[in-house]
Amino acid sequence: MTLKGKVALVTGSSQGIGQGIVLRLAEAGADVVINYRSHPEGAEETLAKVQAAGGSCYTALCPHSMGYTIPADLGSVAEVQQLIADSIGHFGKLDILVNNAGIEKHSPFWEVAEADYDAVMNVNLKGVFFATQAFVRHLIETKRPGKIINISSVHEELPFPNFTAYCASKGGMKMLTRNLAVELGPLGITINNVAPGAIETPINTKLLNDPEKLGALLKNIPLGRLGQPQDVASLVAFLASEEAGYITGSTFFVDGGLLWNYQEQ
Repeated sequence: MTLKGKVALVTGSSQGIGQGIVLRLAEAGADVVINYRSHPEGAEETLAKVQAAGGSCYTALCPHSMGYTIPADLGSVAEVQQLIADSIGHFGKLDILVNNAGIEKHSPFWEVAEADYDAVMNVNLKGVFFATQAFVRHLIETKRPGKIINISSVHEELPFPNFTAYCASKGGMKMLTRNLAVELGPLGITINNVAPGAIETPINTKLLNDPEKLGALLKNIPLGRLGQPQDVASLVAFLASEEAGYITGSTFFVDGGLLWNYQEQ
């Protein structure tokens, strides 16, 4: 499987799952755009890891750089559109879009503030919608096929009390994916969801340091462990490749069996 000659943008790729995806796509031969919002040091770390894996040049001064970092708030449509434009401007094209950036806010439903609801929906759904739109317009203008991979969550199916806005955003992503599979298929553009369960990333630091909660969660996972970013990244790389050319409109769960075995504690 190779992605040589392809250019991929991975949103929210300064750490965690996004960073893992960038590394895997670069390993498969793709040029990569690393996006971050508030952690430039994480983006530089991701870039350094891509370099350590075999890249040769990683600065804006090098026209043949395999990696490129761009700041953008995925909750802002203007910044999302500029992110796509800058990515195309740097590499000359985009072939793969991975909508990975996402946030969550913990709160009982009856206490959710409008600002928190808007923040979650803007990043997780609105940003995905308009990033995908800008990417599709580019493909139409250049008359090329393309690949869209959304990083959803088991919570597009699984209830998650106290995270209602987050669940609604991922449910929206599921329907967006199904609808666009039908609409974009005739253009040679595929779109799929990868839905992780419990993955060992910085966002779960609190959980990892709470033996009681971690133990309860692991009892719900038939494979008996948390997932790793590379578990998600390997599937994304496959979906981005020509080997997945006949797959569209689907969600693939990467959760160790959690979805069908989960019981709220």
